Parts: sequence; C-alpha cells; structure tokens
Amino acid sequence: MSNALQRDLVRLVSRIEREDGPRATADPYRQRFHLMPPVGWMNDPNGLCRCGEWYHVFYQYGPFDPAGGVKMWGHYRSRDLLHWEQLPPMLYPDQPWDIHGVYSGSALVEDGTMYLYYTGNVKHAGNYDYITAGRGHNTALAVSRDGVTAESNELLLENKDYPADLTCHVRDPKVWALYGTYYMVLGARTKDDRGELLVYESADKRSWQHINTLTTPEKFGYMWECPDLFELDGQWFLVCSPQGVTRQGNKYQNVYSCGYFPLYGDFRGDYTLGEFRELDCGFDFYAPQSFVDGGRRLLIGWMGMPDADYANPTVANGWQHCLTVPCELKRDGERLVRIPAREISVLRGEHIPTERAQVFDMVCRTEAVGRLVIRGAAVVEWDEQQLSLTLVQGGAGRTVRYADVDVVRNLRVLADTSSLEIFVNGGEQVMTTRYYPDPASCGVQMEGAQAEIWAMGALQIQ
Repeated sequence: MSNALQRDLVRLVSRIEREDGPRATADPYRQRFHLMPPVGWMNDPNGLCRCGEWYHVFYQYGPFDPAGGVKMWGHYRSRDLLHWEQLPPMLYPDQPWDIHGVYSGSALVEDGTMYLYYTGNVKHAGNYDYITAGRGHNTALAVSRDGVTAESNELLLENKDYPADLTCHVRDPKVWALYGTYYMVLGARTKDDRGELLVYESADKRSWQHINTLTTPEKFGYMWECPDLFELDGQWFLVCSPQGVTRQGNKYQNVYSCGYFPLYGDFRGDYTLGEFRELDCGFDFYAPQSFVDGGRRLLIGWMGMPDADYANPTVANGWQHCLTVPCELKRDGERLVRIPAREISVLRGEHIPTERAQVFDMVCRTEAVGRLVIRGAAVVEWDEQQLSLTLVQGGAGRTVRYADVDVVRNLRVLADTSSLEIFVNGGEQVMTTRYYPDPASCGVQMEGAQAEIWAMGALQIQ
C-alpha cells in the first residue's frame, strides 16, 4: 500500500535521519540500553507484540521536531529484546482520517498477520477548542503480513460512531481476542469532563459494536488515555493513564497519572473497579502497554510525561525521550508487581566497585533507614514510611518524588546514561526518571545498604 504523500514522507524521514542522526548520536546523554528515536521525538509505545520469531516495538515518532510535531509509527524489531533492527516507520499520516497524526494504538496477531489498530487524528481549520469540536479522532486498522510494511489501511469508527455524550477525545484502541470474539477498549472524555473507557465487540475485527462503558462511581480525572485490559493469573486489571487527578499526599504527583484498577465481575456487563494504584512514582512514566509473550506478560512504558514543565537538554541535539526497559508483570493479590525482564540481566558485564558506577545494574540489601547518592546528581532516601528520589543536579527543573513504602527490604537500580529505574522490594513500587548528570560523573555513595554492581552493556541496534 502506497500513495504519493507516503512516498514523499518516506524520502523525507530517511533524509532527516541521515542528516540529523550524527548530531543525535553524538549527544553524551544518548542511552545505552534503552530504545530511543533515531532523531526527533518519541512518546507512547504502540502495537507491542510478538509475531513469529520477532518482537515488534512501534512508537509515537515525530522525526521532524524534537519538541513533538506530527506523529507516525516508528518501528524497531528484535528476536531477543537485546539486538534490535531499526526499520522505516510502519504507519505514516497519509490518509484522510489520520492526516494530522497517526496516534496510539495496539496490535492483534493472528496466523502471522499483524492487525494494527490506531487513532487517526484530524484537526479541522477554524475557531475550535479541539475538545468539544473541531477534531476527528478516528479508529483505523492497518494490516501487515510481512511485519515491515502495511498492505492496507481502513477507517473503522469516527466521531459519529461513538456515544453522543462524549467530546472529540476518544482514542488509543487496545484490541485482543477472547474465546473467538474480539474486544477493544478506547479511552474517552465525556462532555462533563469525566474519564471513562468504551468497550467494543466484534466478530470479524472490522465491524465493532459498543457494548459497555467502564468508569468509577465518582469522577476520577477528565480523560482516561492509553487503556489496557487483561487477565493475569485469574484477575482482570484495567491499566490506563487518567488526566486531571488531583494530588493526594504522595499520590498523583505528576501532571498526569498512570496506574491500574483491579476489575471484578465482567467487563462486558456488570463490573466493579477496585482501588486505583499507580504503576510508577517517578518523574517520567506514562502510557505503558503490555503484551503476552508465551507464559509471561511484558510491559513497556514511555519514559516521559505529557505537558511536563521542564526543558530536556537533549532537544538541543535534535532528539528527545526514550522507552523503559521491558518489564514482566506479576500478580500479587490485587496488586501488579513490575520487574525487569530476564533478558536485561544478559547485559550485565563485570562486577565494578561503587566508585566506578556510571551505567550499571545494582542490587541492594537494605536496612530500615538508608541513602544512596548516584553520580552526585540523584539522592535516594528511605525510612519506615516512604522512599524519596531527589534530583540535586541534572533534574532539568524537577526536584523530588515520593513513594509510600512501609519497609524497604531491597532495591534494584538500573542506571543508564540519562535515566534511573528504581525497583523497590521486587517491584512493589517503581520510580522511573530521566536525569542529566555531568557526563563524566560516576560513583555511588551509600548508607544503610550493601550492593552488588555490574557494568551494563549496550543494546545492539542496526
């Protein structure tokens, strides 16, 4: 499938990557073991899946502007989550229903074919607020049999097909199969500024019927983005990124939140949502997506935050943002626990002393009260009530985040060139952030902890 606009975009993206790539690659804050855009902007992971022998990671990609711009689906694939091939974008904004951006979505894999569901964004010219009027949020489907190119693209749903009480903000389809039937959830914002999820059903992957709406008895934010609904060890969980939730103590500290509800009953009928819990308490974690990989469920998130008021220094070198490492989700009663996928440990190299730690994987046994200082820039402190992450240098305007923890028993810290992922008590709490220390800085000082530290190798990307 190709048209004149797509052919021009293909050439333009290739030229931008060729011309701007060396400057981005030379940035001292380029990550070693995290996926990043070749140039420009990255946000939500999209269409995560395993198709045959390949893992596919699509992502929101704005190659023309490191501050955002029009989005398409960038594309990486791998056989082992360690060696990656950068492919041309899979989806370009080249259709009437996505001309202003190929927004987020998901992949359904059947018989070696990928069905890529996404939101096509259209902003009509005129004096609109683009919330209640002026925006087309279209649900579309692209099909790929070779995992490299899309052979078809079709419009499935548009504004008139959604419930009448909604604004123009309906997006981010997540699709899966269950007992021979296909289901889709869409994030939505009502006209009275209430967040909710739409549940659709289909027999053929193309004709969809709205069968239910999921929300809370009391209003919880005005928009629920990037939904993900799945069963794990007998319990259903609804993951989403609600916007407009007010901070409560150490909860909901960021501009927007990201977490999950346990769901009881039947998402197709009578249901109850349990307590909302955040998936991450750091500065930079949003829009995660999960997928099934054999007997495990893997999750990758965007290591960023929409509308965050800070200046990322990498913009000056023509790129911005990255994805988290792949993590496995495990059920602990009504809670989700998140731990790095086993493949990440393969990147461990030699054991190193604390003074040489720069890009590393560190496992700590902790006492009740303790403190880590990482590269002179990030301070992790804990006691019997909470754990905090303070950026004393390289925070780009950010200062501190907190996590409620009764007792810190152990920590695992994945430190890349310009990021930290801190897993508390085997993933009971996680704090994810970008930070920008002096590129030459190294070393970890610790109190109340004993650590084993490995130097980390790099992902192989071609």
